[in-house]
Amino acid sequence: MYAIPMTQQRLAQIEKRIVGIRRELAGIGPMRPGSLTRQYKDPKNRSSPYYQLSYTREMKSRTEYIPRDRLSEVRGQIRTYKRFRALTEEWVRLSIERCRLLIGHSSARPSRPRQ
Repeated sequence: MYAIPMTQQRLAQIEKRIVGIRRELAGIGPMRPGSLTRQYKDPKNRSSPYYQLSYTREMKSRTEYIPRDRLSEVRGQIRTYKRFRALTEEWVRLSIERCRLLIGHSSARPSRPRQ
């Protein structure tokens, strides 16, 4: 029996994780970006609270008012969006590492040609 080279082992780990990410992304539900804040119609007395969702999309800032009975749903959508972003960032990071391993580059800078 022979040992699998570390590069091949790492490539297998990366592939397995990418498959897991794809599977998780396929099951992702409704999502929306943004941050949810509580505002007050009378800030001085902190009375008459309302909630708003703020986000930027296509270089435009947007604000939506969220009814109190929808807060839980919107918070879940925001969490889902954050999970989506984390998964796609991880996928990109792993893909870059995979490409580097496959073409034989390390994280070191390439050497300059001698003159």
